[in-house]
Amino acid sequence: MTKEKAWYLSKTIWASIATILLSCSGFFNVSLDHATQADLAQTVTQFLTALSGIVAFFGRLDATALISRKEL
Repeated sequence: MTKEKAWYLSKTIWASIATILLSCSGFFNVSLDHATQADLAQTVTQFLTALSGIVAFFGRLDATALISRKEL
């Protein structure tokens, strides 16, 4: 890899940010009225966390350019 790109163009960076935000979602303690809704919310959060991790993994494998810090 000899090409460089801005950090905000990286699929790996965005998927990693999504993973971090989703994993921290439990800290917000959103209360739901029904147990089913709570189970559904937990399942969706776990699915999206796994999906963003997969995107980060394959995004890095597919990468053709280095991430540059020049455009912060």
